[in-house]
Amino acid sequence: MTVLAKTEDLEAFIMVVDSGSFSTAATLLDWQVAKVSRAVSRLEKSLSCSLLNRTTRRLELTEEGLLFITYARQGVNMLAQGEESLRLLKHRPAGRLRIDAASPFVYHQLTRHIGDFTRAFPAITLELTSHDNIIDLLEFKTDIAIRIGDMQDSNLHARRLGTSSLHLVAAPEYLASAGPLDTIADLAAHRLIGFTDAPRLNQWPLQEPLPLSFSISASSGETVRQLCLAGQGIALLSNFMCQEDIAAQRLCRVLPEAVRPGNRRESVHAVYYKNSAVSSRIMAFLDFISPRLCL
Repeated sequence: MTVLAKTEDLEAFIMVVDSGSFSTAATLLDWQVAKVSRAVSRLEKSLSCSLLNRTTRRLELTEEGLLFITYARQGVNMLAQGEESLRLLKHRPAGRLRIDAASPFVYHQLTRHIGDFTRAFPAITLELTSHDNIIDLLEFKTDIAIRIGDMQDSNLHARRLGTSSLHLVAAPEYLASAGPLDTIADLAAHRLIGFTDAPRLNQWPLQEPLPLSFSISASSGETVRQLCLAGQGIALLSNFMCQEDIAAQRLCRVLPEAVRPGNRRESVHAVYYKNSAVSSRIMAFLDFISPRLCL
């Protein structure tokens, strides 16, 4: 359905009817009388009928004007209510917010803060999904995606959340029974844990290039971590998912100087489409979660 009437013309028409004259309506709207007259004439032309009978003494609504004024008031009032709802939404975000991140990020960084977030923003309904590969936000109806590594999609807005260093790690049990591990070249003789569906994650940014062969692979980053904890070999993990394991000595860093610092896989961003309908929810979540992340 195409709406022919312009909001400005409707407002002028309503003000003329309510005030009883073009001059009074112009004063109330802070317009020139000619502008009010043009707006009402434009409205009548778009509707192909006369809305007002104009005499030297007073204005009267025509039969069509009597019918239309009710709808005009309802329409303008509904628009005003909609704008007010959006203004309120910016101050009190409400509605569904779907967030996607790799499973380790959800588990190690997000879940522990969800309770505090929902208490701070009780009107927001959170949905968390996990994909270890990059997803299309529109296809998966996702509002925010947390991405590790380089940004590629220029159509998305991105907010940098920080940097998470990469560590070569292994369980003490594995290291106790494995062979020497003094140089990068020694990695070739060890069991390495990689990813099945993400070749780029199997390209370790080592200080010295080395062809890598993986003894076992998994599609999930959290599964890779669990395999490493179970003593199945050496893995390259982000600090955000293994820092607590290292502190508790469940995992040990190996060859700490082997990984090239400042590599392309260390940056962490939140990406989203800037849609006014959900922007207040997006900003509320990012402003809340950003200072609480331990990357």
